Amino acid sequence: MTSSPVWTVVSGIPGKLAVAIAEGVEADAGTELVGVYNPGRAGDWNGVRYLSELPEGAQVVVEAGPDHTVMDNLRQWRRSGAAVVVGTSGFTSERIDVVRNLWQGAERACLIVPNFAIGAVLSMRFAELAARHFVTTEVIERHRAGKPDAPSGTALQTAARIAAGGGRSAPKTEELVRGSLGGSVDGVRVHSLRLEGLLSHQEVAMTNPGEQFSIVHQSTSYDSFAAGAVAAVKGVLTMSGVAVGLDRVLGLG
Repeated sequence: MTSSPVWTVVSGIPGKLAVAIAEGVEADAGTELVGVYNPGRAGDWNGVRYLSELPEGAQVVVEAGPDHTVMDNLRQWRRSGAAVVVGTSGFTSERIDVVRNLWQGAERACLIVPNFAIGAVLSMRFAELAARHFVTTEVIERHRAGKPDAPSGTALQTAARIAAGGGRSAPKTEELVRGSLGGSVDGVRVHSLRLEGLLSHQEVAMTNPGEQFSIVHQSTSYDSFAAGAVAAVKGVLTMSGVAVGLDRVLGLG
Protein backbone atom coordinates (compact mmCIF):
# COMPACT_ATOMS: atom_id res chain seq x y z
CA MET A 1 0.00 0.00 0.00
CA THR A 2 1.40 3.41 -0.94
CA SER A 3 1.04 6.34 1.45
CA SER A 4 -0.74 9.51 0.42
CA PRO A 5 1.42 12.40 -0.78
CA VAL A 6 2.27 15.14 1.71
CA TRP A 7 0.00 18.15 1.15
CA THR A 8 2.41 21.05 0.84
CA VAL A 9 2.14 24.83 0.56
CA VAL A 10 5.14 26.94 -0.55
CA SER A 11 5.41 30.53 0.68
CA GLY A 12 7.46 33.09 -1.20
CA ILE A 13 6.63 32.52 -4.86
CA PRO A 14 7.59 34.07 -7.29
CA GLY A 15 10.98 34.20 -5.53
CA LYS A 16 13.61 32.02 -7.20
CA LEU A 17 14.18 29.70 -4.23
CA ALA A 18 10.44 29.28 -3.66
CA VAL A 19 9.87 28.49 -7.34
CA ALA A 20 12.62 25.84 -7.34
CA ILE A 21 11.11 24.23 -4.23
CA ALA A 22 7.58 24.29 -5.64
CA GLU A 23 8.77 22.68 -8.86
CA GLY A 24 10.52 19.98 -6.85
CA VAL A 25 7.39 19.34 -4.79
CA GLU A 26 5.29 19.08 -7.96
CA ALA A 27 7.72 16.65 -9.57
CA ASP A 28 7.93 14.26 -6.60
CA ALA A 29 5.33 11.51 -6.25
CA GLY A 30 5.50 11.69 -2.45
CA THR A 31 4.44 15.33 -2.20
CA GLU A 32 1.57 17.38 -3.59
CA LEU A 33 1.59 21.15 -4.04
CA VAL A 34 -1.83 22.30 -2.84
CA GLY A 35 -1.20 26.04 -2.85
CA VAL A 36 1.34 28.86 -3.00
CA TYR A 37 1.20 31.57 -0.34
CA ASN A 38 1.56 35.21 -1.30
CA PRO A 39 -1.18 37.49 0.03
CA GLY A 40 -0.03 40.26 -2.31
CA ARG A 41 -0.92 38.30 -5.44
CA ALA A 42 -4.10 37.01 -7.01
CA GLY A 43 -4.68 34.30 -9.58
CA ASP A 44 -2.36 31.35 -9.84
CA TRP A 45 1.21 30.24 -10.38
CA ASN A 46 1.57 27.42 -12.93
CA GLY A 47 -2.05 26.49 -12.35
CA VAL A 48 -1.71 26.44 -8.53
CA ARG A 49 -3.72 29.15 -6.82
CA TYR A 50 -2.18 31.91 -4.75
CA LEU A 51 -3.38 31.82 -1.15
CA SER A 52 -3.76 34.36 1.62
CA GLU A 53 -4.29 31.60 4.22
CA LEU A 54 -3.62 27.87 4.45
CA PRO A 55 -6.10 25.46 2.89
CA GLU A 56 -7.73 22.88 5.13
CA GLY A 57 -5.64 19.73 5.31
CA ALA A 58 -2.28 21.32 4.48
CA GLN A 59 0.38 19.31 6.31
CA VAL A 60 3.61 21.22 5.61
CA VAL A 61 4.41 24.84 4.79
CA VAL A 62 7.77 25.63 3.21
CA GLU A 63 8.62 29.21 4.16
CA ALA A 64 10.89 30.77 1.52
CA GLY A 65 9.61 34.33 1.67
CA PRO A 66 11.75 37.46 2.12
CA ASP A 67 13.43 38.19 5.42
CA HIS A 68 11.11 41.04 6.40
CA THR A 69 8.04 38.77 6.29
CA VAL A 70 9.40 35.49 7.62
CA MET A 71 8.80 35.92 11.36
CA ASP A 72 5.22 37.13 10.93
CA ASN A 73 4.61 34.19 8.60
CA LEU A 74 6.07 31.74 11.11
CA ARG A 75 3.69 33.02 13.79
CA GLN A 76 0.82 32.39 11.40
CA TRP A 77 2.03 28.87 10.57
CA ARG A 78 2.49 28.10 14.27
CA ARG A 79 -1.17 28.96 14.89
CA SER A 80 -2.26 26.86 11.91
CA GLY A 81 -0.87 23.62 13.35
CA ALA A 82 1.04 22.74 10.16
CA ALA A 83 4.63 21.52 10.17
CA VAL A 84 7.05 24.09 8.80
CA VAL A 85 10.27 24.00 6.80
CA VAL A 86 12.15 27.33 6.74
CA GLY A 87 14.42 28.10 3.79
CA THR A 88 14.72 31.87 4.26
CA SER A 89 18.30 32.90 5.02
CA GLY A 90 19.56 34.98 7.93
CA PHE A 91 18.68 32.77 10.90
CA THR A 92 21.19 33.67 13.60
CA SER A 93 21.35 31.74 16.87
CA GLU A 94 19.29 34.54 18.45
CA ARG A 95 16.54 34.25 15.85
CA ILE A 96 16.54 30.45 16.18
CA ASP A 97 16.02 30.88 19.93
CA VAL A 98 13.00 33.08 19.21
CA VAL A 99 11.55 30.31 17.02
CA ARG A 100 12.21 27.70 19.73
CA ASN A 101 10.25 29.79 22.22
CA LEU A 102 7.46 30.31 19.70
CA TRP A 103 7.22 26.58 18.98
CA GLN A 104 6.93 25.40 22.59
CA GLY A 105 3.98 23.03 22.90
CA ALA A 106 3.42 22.76 19.15
CA GLU A 107 2.13 19.44 17.84
CA ARG A 108 4.22 19.60 14.68
CA ALA A 109 7.84 20.57 14.11
CA CYS A 110 9.67 23.50 12.58
CA LEU A 111 12.80 22.61 10.59
CA ILE A 112 15.14 25.51 9.80
CA VAL A 113 17.35 24.72 6.81
CA PRO A 114 20.33 27.03 6.11
CA ASN A 115 20.92 25.35 2.73
CA PHE A 116 18.86 22.72 0.89
CA ALA A 117 21.69 21.62 -1.44
CA ILE A 118 22.84 18.11 -0.52
CA GLY A 119 26.49 18.99 -1.12
CA ALA A 120 26.26 22.02 1.15
CA VAL A 121 24.79 19.89 3.95
CA LEU A 122 27.60 17.37 3.58
CA SER A 123 30.25 20.10 3.50
CA MET A 124 28.97 21.51 6.81
CA ARG A 125 29.13 18.06 8.36
CA PHE A 126 32.62 17.39 6.99
CA ALA A 127 33.83 20.74 8.33
CA GLU A 128 32.44 19.96 11.78
CA LEU A 129 34.21 16.59 11.80
CA ALA A 130 37.51 18.03 10.58
CA ALA A 131 37.55 21.09 12.83
CA ARG A 132 39.39 19.62 15.80
CA HIS A 133 42.17 18.25 13.60
CA PHE A 134 43.33 21.66 12.31
CA VAL A 135 44.98 24.60 14.03
CA THR A 136 43.12 27.36 12.18
CA THR A 137 39.92 27.55 10.15
CA GLU A 138 38.14 30.33 8.27
CA VAL A 139 34.99 30.42 6.12
CA ILE A 140 34.81 32.32 2.83
CA GLU A 141 31.37 32.60 1.24
CA ARG A 142 30.52 34.16 -2.12
CA HIS A 143 27.00 35.09 -3.20
CA ARG A 144 25.25 37.32 -5.71
CA ALA A 145 25.68 41.05 -5.33
CA GLY A 146 22.04 41.62 -4.37
CA LYS A 147 21.87 39.09 -1.52
CA PRO A 148 20.27 40.98 1.37
CA ASP A 149 22.14 39.38 4.28
CA ALA A 150 25.75 38.76 5.25
CA PRO A 151 27.03 36.35 6.29
CA SER A 152 24.79 33.84 4.58
CA GLY A 153 22.74 31.46 6.70
CA THR A 154 24.95 28.62 5.48
CA ALA A 155 28.11 30.41 6.58
CA LEU A 156 26.63 31.24 9.98
CA GLN A 157 25.69 27.62 10.57
CA THR A 158 29.00 26.31 9.19
CA ALA A 159 31.05 28.54 11.50
CA ALA A 160 28.91 27.64 14.51
CA ARG A 161 29.35 23.94 13.80
CA ILE A 162 33.11 24.32 13.32
CA ALA A 163 33.32 26.09 16.69
CA ALA A 164 31.21 23.37 18.34
CA GLY A 165 33.56 20.78 16.84
CA GLY A 166 36.60 22.44 18.42
CA GLY A 167 37.76 24.61 15.52
CA ARG A 168 38.94 28.20 15.73
CA SER A 169 40.57 30.97 13.76
CA ALA A 170 43.94 32.53 14.53
CA PRO A 171 43.86 35.56 16.87
CA LYS A 172 43.27 38.80 15.01
CA THR A 173 46.24 40.97 14.16
CA GLU A 174 45.98 44.69 13.54
CA GLU A 175 43.54 45.67 10.80
CA LEU A 176 44.69 48.64 8.75
CA VAL A 177 41.19 48.66 7.25
CA ARG A 178 38.47 47.79 9.76
CA GLY A 179 36.70 44.54 8.87
CA SER A 180 39.39 43.28 6.52
CA LEU A 181 39.94 40.18 8.67
CA GLY A 182 36.25 39.28 8.57
CA GLY A 183 33.58 38.83 11.20
CA SER A 184 33.63 36.34 14.07
CA VAL A 185 31.02 33.65 14.66
CA ASP A 186 31.84 31.88 17.93
CA GLY A 187 35.55 32.49 17.34
CA VAL A 188 35.54 31.36 13.70
CA ARG A 189 36.07 34.11 11.15
CA VAL A 190 33.72 34.48 8.18
CA HIS A 191 34.38 36.50 5.03
CA SER A 192 31.42 37.47 2.83
CA LEU A 193 31.96 38.34 -0.83
CA ARG A 194 29.15 39.80 -2.95
CA LEU A 195 29.78 39.51 -6.69
CA GLU A 196 27.68 39.71 -9.84
CA GLY A 197 27.04 36.45 -11.66
CA LEU A 198 27.24 34.11 -8.65
CA LEU A 199 24.60 32.05 -6.90
CA SER A 200 26.26 30.30 -3.96
CA HIS A 201 29.88 29.35 -3.30
CA GLN A 202 31.50 28.51 0.03
CA GLU A 203 34.97 27.43 1.05
CA VAL A 204 36.05 26.23 4.47
CA ALA A 205 39.82 26.76 4.65
CA MET A 206 41.74 24.77 7.27
CA THR A 207 45.46 24.70 8.01
CA ASN A 208 48.07 22.92 10.05
CA PRO A 209 51.81 23.58 9.95
CA GLY A 210 52.88 22.35 6.52
CA GLU A 211 49.41 21.54 5.13
CA GLN A 212 46.23 23.12 3.80
CA PHE A 213 42.80 21.54 3.50
CA SER A 214 39.73 23.07 1.86
CA ILE A 215 36.10 21.99 1.64
CA VAL A 216 34.36 23.72 -1.26
CA HIS A 217 30.74 23.66 -2.36
CA GLN A 218 29.14 25.59 -5.19
CA SER A 219 25.56 25.82 -6.42
CA THR A 220 25.27 27.02 -10.00
CA SER A 221 21.48 26.70 -10.27
CA TYR A 222 18.48 26.94 -7.97
CA ASP A 223 17.70 23.40 -9.11
CA SER A 224 20.34 22.25 -6.60
CA PHE A 225 17.95 23.09 -3.74
CA ALA A 226 14.95 21.05 -4.87
CA ALA A 227 15.89 17.54 -3.73
CA GLY A 228 16.85 18.64 -0.22
CA ALA A 229 13.67 20.68 0.12
CA VAL A 230 11.50 17.71 -0.84
CA ALA A 231 13.39 15.52 1.65
CA ALA A 232 12.77 18.17 4.32
CA VAL A 233 9.03 18.25 3.56
CA LYS A 234 8.81 14.52 4.09
CA GLY A 235 11.17 14.41 7.07
CA VAL A 236 9.69 17.23 9.13
CA LEU A 237 6.53 15.22 9.75
CA THR A 238 8.57 12.72 11.80
CA MET A 239 10.14 15.43 13.99
CA SER A 240 9.11 17.48 16.99
CA GLY A 241 10.12 20.88 18.30
CA VAL A 242 12.63 22.98 16.36
CA ALA A 243 15.54 21.45 14.44
CA VAL A 244 18.26 23.06 12.33
CA GLY A 245 19.72 21.57 9.17
CA LEU A 246 19.12 18.50 7.06
CA ASP A 247 21.51 16.18 8.90
CA ARG A 248 18.83 14.09 10.52
CA VAL A 249 16.75 13.98 7.33
CA LEU A 250 19.77 12.66 5.41
CA GLY A 251 20.76 10.20 8.13
CA LEU A 252 23.89 12.15 9.16
CA GLY A 253 23.05 12.24 12.87
